[in-house]
This record gives sequence, structure tokens and C-alpha cells, in this order.
Amino acid sequence: MQNIVILAGNIGQKPEVRSTQSGTKITNFTLATSRPRLSEGRVLRDENGYRVMDTEWHRITCFNGLGKTVAEHCEKGMKVLVHGRIHYTKWTDATGTDRYGCEIIAEKVDFLSRPKSAEFESPELVDRDDEIPF
Repeated sequence: MQNIVILAGNIGQKPEVRSTQSGTKITNFTLATSRPRLSEGRVLRDENGYRVMDTEWHRITCFNGLGKTVAEHCEKGMKVLVHGRIHYTKWTDATGTDRYGCEIIAEKVDFLSRPKSAEFESPELVDRDDEIPF
């Protein structure tokens, strides 16, 4: 039995970092994934011929070192690939009502795009010592 999730999408807002009382660092962000909307097995298109897309938002949680890396290098709009697992929670609110939540606990996050701030860096700043001359 396995609980494996792989999501590719865009980060919805700058990752937020917090610490528990025991000192564990927790980083949270939202991830948007999209897929074409289907009707009777066919992709729906709008009046301009573009696909109609359905977007889903996922809450992603990273711990310790992975969370630190995500907080330092990720920003809103970046494309990332998240490998992790689904985690469900249940709690009772102040009115006594049972509440439920779902999040993805990330075990690995791959950056599929660069942060906007790094896209415009001068090419001279790139270390090219490991290139093979031809």
C-alpha cells in the first residue's frame, strides 16, 4: 500500500515559514494545477477557440531543510514539481463542529523554472568552469 502524490504546477504565493515550539521549521505554500475541462469526452473550448481549464489549489507543507530551500528559492508564479504524500487532518472548532483538512506533505520539490529575480542575472555571473571545450 502506498500514498504517493506527484504534482506539477505554479506556486500561488510566496512560501510562508513558521516554527513549532520544539523548533521544527514548517514552510507552507499553495500550488495550482490545471487540466482541460471535458464535456462528453471532449475538451471544451471558449468562443476564441482556447481550451477551458479547471484549476485546483493544493496546500503544500515542507519541513526543515526542504522547507528552508523552498523558502529561500521559490516565489509566486514559479513552476515546481512536488513529490510527497496526502495527509488528512480532523479537528473540532470552537463551536464544537468537526472540521477536516487535506494537505500534501512534500518529500521532494524540483524547480521547473527560475525565480523572476534570477531570470535577468548577467550571464557573466554563471560559473562555466565545468563546461567541456570543443
